[in-house]
Amino acid sequence: MRKLMLLLTFLVFVAPVWAQRALPPEAKRGAIGERQALPMVQIGGEVRRLAPGGIIINSNNLSITQGQLLPGSEILYQLDRNGEVQRIVVLTPEEQARLDSARK
Repeated sequence: MRKLMLLLTFLVFVAPVWAQRALPPEAKRGAIGERQALPMVQIGGEVRRLAPGGIIINSNNLSITQGQLLPGSEILYQLDRNGEVQRIVVLTPEEQARLDSARK
């Protein structure tokens, strides 16, 4: 019983560390612009094509559709070899702050 209580106490303090998402290190940072017709997505001032099978992950780590992206959202995105957007990850405010501090 004592070991179980010790394990549960340990997990309570370690769980927030496990909850951090792994952000792709080679991804570029940008912001979602105005809504575009599928399969296009505006990142900054540039309109790019969303790759077939492209994945969009929101700040809750759930897969969403292109129409659910909110204009102005801060993102990380990856391009495939054809220059199409393969992956978009919507950043949380904590992730934005962490990336900003790492940039300095």
